[in-house]
Amino acid sequence: MMGNLLFGLIFASALGSGLMAGLFFAFSTSVMAALSRLPAEQGIATMQSINIIILNPLFSLIFMGTSLLCIIIGIYSLFKWGTPSATYLLAGSILYFVGVFLVTVIFNVPLNDTLAAVAPGSSEGAKLWTQYLASWVPWNHVRTLASLVSLGAFVIGLRKW
Repeated sequence: MMGNLLFGLIFASALGSGLMAGLFFAFSTSVMAALSRLPAEQGIATMQSINIIILNPLFSLIFMGTSLLCIIIGIYSLFKWGTPSATYLLAGSILYFVGVFLVTVIFNVPLNDTLAAVAPGSSEGAKLWTQYLASWVPWNHVRTLASLVSLGAFVIGLRKW
């Protein structure tokens, strides 16, 4: 019974990592490039709207739920150290928690908060928009890579289960 539950938690973490990888990949490869081509006022207003809309129950469940599962799986993997899957499960957990959750909280959210406080049509907004894009996008690339590699580690961990 416990083995099936843990397998399900790892599977759910793989799915969560994959969903987040897809979301971040879309932003890295198209959304932010499209927003950067708009006049600053329109780009800022659109990103401000996205940052409000994304804070919904489904996103929160996947983002936070996967973070919580990674803590559980990371601890589990330490107790099962030496088993074929433990290294992959720990790696996937750390990659997601640090590269997705912590990067979001430490870097992307403060940038979003700063952007939320600016008037889209102001000269301050135009200057901030350039800085925002230069900082937010690279950190989003980190989240994309971390969630994708986390997904891969969970899949390998499940394969070696």
